[in-house]
Formats: sequence, C-alpha cells, structure tokens
Amino acid sequence: MTKASIALTELAEKGGDVDLVRDMLHFIAQRLMDADVEGLCGAPYGERAVPRENSRNGYRERLWETRTGAVDLRIPKLRKGSYFPGFLEQRRTAEKALTAVIQEAYIQGISTRSVDELVKAMGMTGISKSQVSRLCAEIDERVGAFLDRPIEGDWPYLWIDATYVKVRASGRIVSVAVIIAVGVNTDGTRELLGLATGPSEAEPFWTEFLRSLSRRGLRGVKLVISDSHVGLKAAIAKVFKATWQRCRVHFMRNALAYAGKGQRQMVLALINTVFAQETAEAAHAQWRIVADQLREKFPKLAAMMDGSESDVLAFMDFPKAHRKQIASTNPIERVNAEIKRRTDVVGIFPNDGAIVRLIGAILLEQNDEWQLVRRYMQLEGMNAVSDNQAARLSAVITD
Repeated sequence: MTKASIALTELAEKGGDVDLVRDMLHFIAQRLMDADVEGLCGAPYGERAVPRENSRNGYRERLWETRTGAVDLRIPKLRKGSYFPGFLEQRRTAEKALTAVIQEAYIQGISTRSVDELVKAMGMTGISKSQVSRLCAEIDERVGAFLDRPIEGDWPYLWIDATYVKVRASGRIVSVAVIIAVGVNTDGTRELLGLATGPSEAEPFWTEFLRSLSRRGLRGVKLVISDSHVGLKAAIAKVFKATWQRCRVHFMRNALAYAGKGQRQMVLALINTVFAQETAEAAHAQWRIVADQLREKFPKLAAMMDGSESDVLAFMDFPKAHRKQIASTNPIERVNAEIKRRTDVVGIFPNDGAIVRLIGAILLEQNDEWQLVRRYMQLEGMNAVSDNQAARLSAVITD
C-alpha cells in the first residue's frame, strides 16, 4: 500500500471526528500540489530521473482559509521558476482591500461617478456602514502586522520610490506622496520593507520614513537607489550614512530632454559607452570624455553631467554581480505599475487610511509572491557589502 493510501485510510478511520473534513481537505490539497510539482519536475519526489526538467527546493508555509477552518499548507518550491497552486487565490487580500476602499467611498457619499457605477455593477449598493467597517478592520489588522513587522539581518541594498494618488482632505482633493521601500538582504532575498504617505517629499518626511525603518531593525544599508527626490539624499546620509545611487534610467530621461528628437539616439549611444566600462575608474574617465564631447553642442547637458557624475556612477563601486539591479529603480517599477492599476480604479481615496489599506495589501501579496521564487541577487560579492556575512557560494540571478 502506498504512503498516500495509508494516510487516506488513517483519515477515514477517524469516523465522526469533527476535524475530519478539514483533514481530508488538507490531504487532498497536498496531494494535488505534489501531483502538479511531479509533472513540472518530470519525476516523483525523491526519485532520480535523467533528463530532469526541474527539481524541488523545499517548501513555503501558507495558511489557507476555508469554510471548514484554517488549513496549514506546505507549498512546494522549485529551483527553476515558481509554483503556486491554482486552487488558492493569489490576490485575495488585495482584492478585498480594493473592494473595501470602493465601498467606503460609496458609503461616505464621496466617490466618483465611475466608482458609483462600479458599486452598482458589483451589486454592493445595499452594504451597510457596519459591514464596511468590519471588512476594513479585518484588512487593516493584516496590513498593519505586515508593515510593522521587525526587520532582521543586514540589508545592503535599499530601493525607494514615490508615486502620487489623490485623496479628499478638508473638503478638497489633494495629491499625496506614497513612498515604498524595497530591500535585498545578504541572502540575496528581496522584500518590501515599508510604506508611508505624506503631503510632500521634503527632507523631514524622508528622514522620518527612513528612521521608522531603522526603528524596526533595518541595518547594514550600504547603497540606497532612487530617483532624484528633493531632500532624500540628505536624509540617507543622516539616517544610514549610506551611499546614494541616482536611478540611471531616470537620469537618461532627464539627459535626453536636453537634445532634439533627431539627436537623442546619438546622445544615448555616447552616454551608454560609460556604462559599458568594466571598472569604476574607467567609467569615470569615460564619463568626463563624453561630457566634454557634448559640451559645445549641448552645454546644459554637459553641466548636468558634471554635477551628477558621482551619483549616477555610485553603483560601479559595488560588486559586478549586483550592478545590473542596483543601477536603477527597475526592481520597484513593477510594483508601482500594479499600484497604479489598482489605484486608478478608485480614482479619489476617501482618506489616508484607505490609501494604506489598499497599497499595503498590494505590497503584502507582492511580498508573498517574491518569497515563492529563488533569491533575487547572487550571493557572490555579498561579503563585500555586509558587516557580518560569511563566505557563500554564488547563485543564479532571477529577474
């Protein structure tokens, strides 16, 4: 008799046990996942097969809420790519948060016409304030626990970006900055670390945000990557004493604005010769050569390059294996795209709490998805950017 058959027989023998249905559901779910992964790997667990399409890489714990109660699942992880069972809802919390924000705006009578139409289409016009409050409280508890969780270990790389949403405040519609922080630790793992909202991007706001991360345990920061936000560079030096990397992609956009449409390809090709260099010394030397070549025809661009050399090329002083990811804010751009997609549905938020509820839920679930895939960065070179890291073997980069 196979192990699966023995386990099923043991469950059946429980008879009238009140937990029987939940145990059966757990057993079936695990077997479904095992069958899925066997198909993806081309071999059952523990069996050697050549050629083998993939292989297991441990498990990830996940709590599955069902009508029979909470079921603890162990979702298999793969060495190549990721696996997520189809019977689970990947974005359940984020969808709930979006629904809650829409309902809150509708109940308070401050939603836009498009939201009103959406509420009617979803059949939610009969919902009460107490129902909305309960749903909001449930989501806020989960999001709050995620955003306030302790940050452990060293995090040499930190990406920060800002986006803007509209909110009603004192009878007016105003734009609010939403700040997001993503970090990579010395294990090469990427996580969403923080979220904050504020009326501006002045230095005091940035300083308080970074200090809030520090209070939760963020340490070992060596490089902070962001766009050129007012006050952020000074806040980074004050809180973490870390180096600032100006996003290379945003810099290129700003640089090309100084050239006419017909000249942009030439300017782009010239500046890209800087980033093709192998060492920091060579990159800095090429930067000055390119700036001088552009000076006569594009004096403003050359002046911009003179003032931003150290900030744009900061990443060149870090391990070569990491440079592709730390040169820009690209690691956070996909998150911002998802935030924009969801916030565009709401249009105008009823209050700051609704902003944190929806965006916090999006970050929570994105963070969960990141934990399903392999490490984001190679371990090669981590010793050079860590105060405590022991020597480790390198791993493959995953986008």
